[in-house]
Amino acid sequence: MAMPKIWAGVDIGKEHHHCVVIDCEGKRLLSRRVFNDEKELLRLVSDVRTLSQDVVWAVDVNRGGATLLIGLLLAAQQPMVYLTGLAVHRASASYRGQGKTDAKDAYVIADQARMRRDLGVIRPGDEVTVDLRILITRRTDLVCDRTRQINRLRAQLLEIFPALERALTLTNQGPVILLSGYQTPGAIRRMGVRRLQAWLAGRHVRAAADLARVAVEAAQAQHTALPGKELAATIVARLAAGVLALNAEIAQVDALIEARFAQHPSAEVIESLPGMGPRLGAELLAATGGNLTAFGSADRLATFAGLAPVPRDSGRVNGNMRRPTRFHRGLLRAFYLSALASLRTCTASRSYYDRKRQEGRNHQQALLCLTRRRANVLWAMVPDGSLYRTQEAVSAPV
Repeated sequence: MAMPKIWAGVDIGKEHHHCVVIDCEGKRLLSRRVFNDEKELLRLVSDVRTLSQDVVWAVDVNRGGATLLIGLLLAAQQPMVYLTGLAVHRASASYRGQGKTDAKDAYVIADQARMRRDLGVIRPGDEVTVDLRILITRRTDLVCDRTRQINRLRAQLLEIFPALERALTLTNQGPVILLSGYQTPGAIRRMGVRRLQAWLAGRHVRAAADLARVAVEAAQAQHTALPGKELAATIVARLAAGVLALNAEIAQVDALIEARFAQHPSAEVIESLPGMGPRLGAELLAATGGNLTAFGSADRLATFAGLAPVPRDSGRVNGNMRRPTRFHRGLLRAFYLSALASLRTCTASRSYYDRKRQEGRNHQQALLCLTRRRANVLWAMVPDGSLYRTQEAVSAPV
């Protein structure tokens, strides 16, 4: 690749960006604050290309407020690289002056792009992968909202009915349905086991008889009416209804994720790996941009997922390998959970895990070894579209 003639660094903001263009000697050719608007950004791109057609753009944000600019640059076939905000912040300390301005940050971004050759290149993502990333992000938000709602529900119920709060597992659907209708000891005692079981069964609650029995036993253990129980019961009912609504929305998003994941060209290959279902496969595609070959090797993919140890040597200390601190948590989660699930369904994964345990590793270490191995397997499968086959299937006679 020929050396570019100019570099354009853009400090991304929500409403405005600041662009600084420098030449090969670091001299500023342009410094402009632009509104995050299509017309303004197109004018900026045109002015920069007037300086030179051989330009490399660099940004410190690759989504959110930078999406419009990135889309316009991709449409114009302009090469782009990406620096993290933390990298820009640390690099700024090595430049003259202690002040911080958008213009200085944009200059640092451009200058780092001029000097470094190891920056990640921003590539256009396919439509399916972009949709999966949006859906995965939305699902994560909903799950966090549900967790907060359940915690509030548990705290409110504890104030008026501690016996029931202790007896119920509120992460399950059935107990939340129960609390949407009955919240106080007196109301549950008046219903009784049979009527409460029928009420729960009418709402398709699993193990309705067991849940009704547990609830009535908790109600029999508390006969004292606490102050504020009527208002607290109303709040509990509303919180329970909110949890049920979040459960329904999460189920709808899960269905959208599975349907969209099935449309990706690599979906069948990824799903053939034991333990890698549609949801984890969608998280993997969203984390990698849908193109595993862009990493260049299985080792780089494992490093991006935090599965490859890195050296931490100094002076006489050498051979000191540590887990990296910078990696993609979502990609590690997809690999790790799929490896954990494969222990129950894949004899090859179980055998490898057992062998690592026999070598003296604990459960987490052995599972991480299996996770790292599965990254290699997936890397070998995706480029040529080959499906996963167990050793038994390979050795079976035709």
